[in-house]
Amino acid sequence: MDVLPLRLLAGLSLAVPLSLHAQQAAPDATTAAAPAAAPAHDADSLAKALSNPVAALISVPLQYNYDETYGEEGYKHTLNIQPVAPFSISEHWNVISRTILPVTYQKDVVPGTDQAGIGDITQSFFFSPKQPGASGLIWGIGPAILLPTGTDDLGADTWGLGPTIVLLKQEHAWTYGALLNHISDVGGVGSHRADISSTFVQPFLSRAFPGGRTLVFNLESTYDWKANQWTVPLNIGYSKVTKIGGQMMSFQGGVRGYLEKPDGGPDWGLRFTATLLFPR
Repeated sequence: MDVLPLRLLAGLSLAVPLSLHAQQAAPDATTAAAPAAAPAHDADSLAKALSNPVAALISVPLQYNYDETYGEEGYKHTLNIQPVAPFSISEHWNVISRTILPVTYQKDVVPGTDQAGIGDITQSFFFSPKQPGASGLIWGIGPAILLPTGTDDLGADTWGLGPTIVLLKQEHAWTYGALLNHISDVGGVGSHRADISSTFVQPFLSRAFPGGRTLVFNLESTYDWKANQWTVPLNIGYSKVTKIGGQMMSFQGGVRGYLEKPDGGPDWGLRFTATLLFPR
């Protein structure tokens, strides 16, 4: 664990500047009804915006996950720090940066052991039109990069690279679509280097309600091509956008059950998310 401070600084140096620099960038791009539109500041508009991964809104989700029943008594706590930042690159195009930095404590996931530290960073960039297509389709495509920032026993010790894409529509109060990526290892950095070939598929559906409230359903399915194994948690959540002092925020709570998992994998989990919102 002696490399934890160095790697934590590396992770934060990537996540924080992305969020801060984006506030100085031109148009937004991370969670609005349409990628091009400047988001309104009312709770209903922001709630709808949060359902769109490539909309024009700077946000910093702090997502806490608890997963239970690894094996007989194992459990895991994970805090995902997930800054989202838009950058305008032309009159018609944005790039949306999405970073996931996991901070984890787990016990008896491997029986008789416990681990704490940061995991590998997943960094995605979506090139997305500022306006939806004629059919109302909103989309973004780009690279997904795995950075070997994980501490001992929590990282893959390898760089990873692959494509990522998101497709969605927002019709009235409904948002539906899917986010996908595939990451393969491209070079190791340590003695515990893992062979990675992993596909992530996240179909999602949400229904917005007056007062900045949203009901959310999604699957966060992962297929490990090396082990020929699916892991498929179903998440159900409820969120509310509100203002605390002068800061717009969203709070979400939810549960999850695992429809498919490897032997010894978790049975169920909880999720709580606090998201800082920076509409322009």
